[in-house]
Amino acid sequence: MKIALIQMKGTVENDENVAIAVEQIKVAAANGADFVVLPEMFSCPYKASNFPVYAQRDGEKNWQALSSAAKENGVYLVAGSMPEECEGKIYNTSYAFDRNGNQIAKHRKMHLFDCDIPGGAFFHESETLSAGNSVTTFETEFGTIGLMICFDIRFPELSRLMCDRGAKLVIVPAAFNMTSGPNWWEIMFRTRAADNQFFMAGCAPARDETASYVAYGHSIVTDPFGKILGELEEKTGILFCDLELDQADSFRSQYKILKSRRLDIYSLKETGN
Repeated sequence: MKIALIQMKGTVENDENVAIAVEQIKVAAANGADFVVLPEMFSCPYKASNFPVYAQRDGEKNWQALSSAAKENGVYLVAGSMPEECEGKIYNTSYAFDRNGNQIAKHRKMHLFDCDIPGGAFFHESETLSAGNSVTTFETEFGTIGLMICFDIRFPELSRLMCDRGAKLVIVPAAFNMTSGPNWWEIMFRTRAADNQFFMAGCAPARDETASYVAYGHSIVTDPFGKILGELEEKTGILFCDLELDQADSFRSQYKILKSRRLDIYSLKETGN
């Protein structure tokens, strides 16, 4: 399969951001992409106070535009993430669509990003967002795919639960900042890939130095050995990578990390909805 990560720079206008995304989906499909991924909160400026203002319900215009883009271009689409309003709560939500535009997965960010770095970033998602409570995987013609959002990657339990469900690729719309990005972006993707012996793909916004929240960029794909297969820099662009997901099985047969676990001593149990 060929995956395309769209690293785009957003504006303050929801409709303009969606139009940019739809156009880039067309470009990715024209270059042979099977899977297309958008960045975290691509539809609005990444600021906690913006999320309730830009939030939409399931099935509203953003959802419709992205469903149509998947169908018209015949691609699987992980539509980054957007603020979702549901029963008075706001979520950081990622939708996945199949080649026919059908929604096949929905992930609400489970771990909300709060940080207060002296001389650096101050950001509290918990001021306006509620946390999701579901581990999200979905089935495709290429195998099982996991879906998480940004800060979710910092918690190894979530990746392992996806691994236990049979995921061979985990997709992560994310927006690390200029403190967390240089320190941990590559480390997180390489480590989660190597620990679970699957592919990881992280799609980030392009860097905008004038924004209130400056994203690191560097959209990335890593293989089950933890090797970086491709990575952008900070500017807008599309990262294309050809993946053979069955390589995950090959890697697992060579290095028997998962089979060597001592489940007689420790275990990880999935709970929640």
